[in-house]
Amino acid sequence: MPVLVASDLDRTLIYSSAALALTMPDARAPRLLCVEVHEGKPLSYLTETAARLLTELADTALFVPTTTRTRKQYLRINLPGPAPKYAVCANGGHLLVDGVCDLDWHRRVTERLAGECAPLAEVREHLLRTADPVWVRKHRVAEDLFAYLVVERDLLPEDWVKELGAWAEQRGWTVSLQGRKVYAVPQPLTKSAAVREVARRTGADLVLGAGDSLLDADLLLAVDRGWRPGHGELADTGWTAPGVSALPERGVLAGERIVREFLGAARAHR
Repeated sequence: MPVLVASDLDRTLIYSSAALALTMPDARAPRLLCVEVHEGKPLSYLTETAARLLTELADTALFVPTTTRTRKQYLRINLPGPAPKYAVCANGGHLLVDGVCDLDWHRRVTERLAGECAPLAEVREHLLRTADPVWVRKHRVAEDLFAYLVVERDLLPEDWVKELGAWAEQRGWTVSLQGRKVYAVPQPLTKSAAVREVARRTGADLVLGAGDSLLDADLLLAVDRGWRPGHGELADTGWTAPGVSALPERGVLAGERIVREFLGAARAHR
């Protein structure tokens, strides 16, 4: 298809209970569809309207989930509509084709990381040494590509995140705070590179995108048209760019608006 839609998932398209932002009266709250279950419990949702629009989008565009999640975390999600032909996981470290990892793409990514930034072991050691157990709940490594912490946001010192960002930047890494997670990701590990590869393979002549965090900025800069919700890292910092629309909606209604914008732009192009 000539239109490719690359969308971040968490807090852009799908939402945990804590991120739904249902501020309207209960009787006016949208009906929700659960699209992820983890350890027997519902975890992520979108509105039923968004689910319908996403199914319609599959008739007009190639939808490519584009996430920082690991492959295992991504495969827990059961989105409405046909299974995506392509998916970008681990912030671009893995490209799935019909659910199978493209090993050549992964090799190219790891070779670039080895040549352009400090090794993961150095970053992980720094996190273990400087992060206070008072506010750190978990240390995690994702796909042997990047690291993240699960933290108590109310106790997390803002200065520590800024200092970590400055330390990481000198070593070719990026720091992103998303909900209760602090990510440390190599700068060359990008969603945009993987999406460009999918566009090249499919011959797409219009690429649309959406995301809410610092790790989505490169994606939004690379697409022809992009959208960001009224919440998240990018909204909090007032980030914008030519061709990127800053939406007022927050929470799960922002996800619905984003899918509506995708569908409208794809239909107009067709």
